This record gives sequence, structure tokens and C-alpha cells, in this order.
Amino acid sequence: MHVRPRLLIASTLLAALVAVLTACSGHPDRTAAPVRPSSPSPSGPESPATAAAATPATSAPAPTPTPTATPVAASPVAPAKAPAPPAPVTRLSLTAAAPGGALHLVRGGPAQEFTVTVRNGNSQAYRHLLVAFQMEPLTGEPGDLPGPAAPFVLERRDPATGAWRAVDLRIATDVKPAHLYTGGAALAPDAVRTERYRLRATATGPTGSSPLVVYAIDADAAGGTAADFEHPGHVSLPLTTRRLV
Repeated sequence: MHVRPRLLIASTLLAALVAVLTACSGHPDRTAAPVRPSSPSPSGPESPATAAAATPATSAPAPTPTPTATPVAASPVAPAKAPAPPAPVTRLSLTAAAPGGALHLVRGGPAQEFTVTVRNGNSQAYRHLLVAFQMEPLTGEPGDLPGPAAPFVLERRDPATGAWRAVDLRIATDVKPAHLYTGGAALAPDAVRTERYRLRATATGPTGSSPLVVYAIDADAAGGTAADFEHPGHVSLPLTTRRLV
């Protein structure tokens, strides 16, 4: 029978195969582990779609929101103010004040004080403004003794020194033109000036009543100027003069 030669050939081939496998593995002293065929997944071959689904998708980072500027409300434009109306034109005024609102004199008695206030307007400045006084002659009463030519003494108090100085008192029935007066002091627009005066009746002279007229005189007014400009202001104080007995 030819069984032995066949077994010998098979053993020779097996030994050669082992030598080849040992040389390939690099470990001649170890027997190569038999290669096991990979068993298919119980669920069958994995499709490309399934593999793609199994891979977690990397999400792109969310874009950073751009800050939005807060709109600023426009301030309402204030309406233009209408120009202020011009100041009304004012003129000079004159006032005189005495205790009780009147002068009551006694022949030979004490003097009585009063004040005169000049309040200029805004329409004119004066270089020489003078305060002047005038009264009409008293008619007298029976028993009056003849008196001096000037039966009254008028004085003004000097604000700088406090001294009383004589002031002219015109006793007449006519009006003296402004351009015949001299003196006076400057008075600016809207300026105010108050002065103190006193009036005394001499021991002898007529008695009776006659108002004391106070004028504001523009000494720079030319002849022929309207009376309102020559005498820009005037006022009167009631005046009564009597005898002591």
C-alpha cells in the first residue's frame, strides 16, 4: 500500500509551512496564533449612512452677537424767544413832601422842613438841572405888620457838610423863563435825587395862604423852547402863614 509515502509528504509540507510562519512572525520560538476570521456584526454589515450617523457631528460655534448702539433721542429744539419789547419812554418827575402834606408857618416861628425828589426818566440826560421855587404874594389880613421885602427865608441843607444855605424864593405872579436861570447839577437818565429844604416866615409880614410851587428847570434850554422842556417837572405844596397872636 502507498499510505506511508503520503503521510511522509504531508508531514514534510506541514513542517515547511510551520517554518515559513515562524519566520514571518519574527519569533521562531513561538507558534503563530491562528488567524480567526472576523465574524460579521449581528446586525449585518454597517452601511455608510449608519456610520455617518454614528459619528457625532461637530457643531459650528454660535456667532457672537454684534452689540447694537442704543439710539439717543434727539433733544427737542426750544422755540426761539421773541425779542423783548423796548422799554417804554419815561420822563422826569418831581415830588415834594412835608409832614402832614402841607406847610403851616407862624410869623417869627420856627422853620418847617420838607423834601424835594427829582426822578429822571430814560429819555434825556441833563447837564444843569436846577430846582427853583416860586409863590404868589400873600394878600395879608387886617392887623398884619409891614414886613421886609422877603417875608420868607428858604434854605437848602448841603448833604456834604450838613450846613443850611440860603436858596432864592421868587415871589411873583409871572413865570421866569428857564434860560434866565443859572446853576444846577447833572442828572443822568433814571437817576434819582432827593434834597432837604426848610422854610421860615419872618416876624413881620403878610399872612394868608398861597401854594409853594417847585420847578425842575433845565438851565441849558435855549430861549423859545417849549415850556414842557424848559420846566420838565413841577409840583406845589400848600402853604399857610399866620400870626402868633
